[in-house]
Amino acid sequence: MTGRINAAVLASALVLAPALAHGAEKAAFSPAADLKWINAGIPGVDTAVVKGDMKKGASHFYLKYAGGFAAPVHHHSPDHYVTTLAGALTLVVDGKEHRLAPGSYFALLGKTAHTARCEGNEDCLMFVDAR
Repeated sequence: MTGRINAAVLASALVLAPALAHGAEKAAFSPAADLKWINAGIPGVDTAVVKGDMKKGASHFYLKYAGGFAAPVHHHSPDHYVTTLAGALTLVVDGKEHRLAPGSYFALLGKTAHTARCEGNEDCLMFVDAR
């Protein structure tokens, strides 16, 4: 019986070890001065990744639209959980306009089709948790 208990404890440790190691990160910092902004391949859209890989899976990144930028109807494969940080962003989802001032939150789930506009001359800055 002791052999089975030891085997179960060892198996549990092997299963939990990666999760515990992953959770070992206690803090992460990305000072604004260290962000590496790159063009997203669309004029007027820049990104700065702070964690993950936007092309391969879950990621956290800043998204910046130039003032006056307007995106046509599109969707995202991963779910997006977004906080607006600067600018006047307007999203249109299901024909309804949503004006989102700095500090606002929105989520686009299940490939929800939408348009986005950065109103005025000020850039729109957002932080995105994509999963």
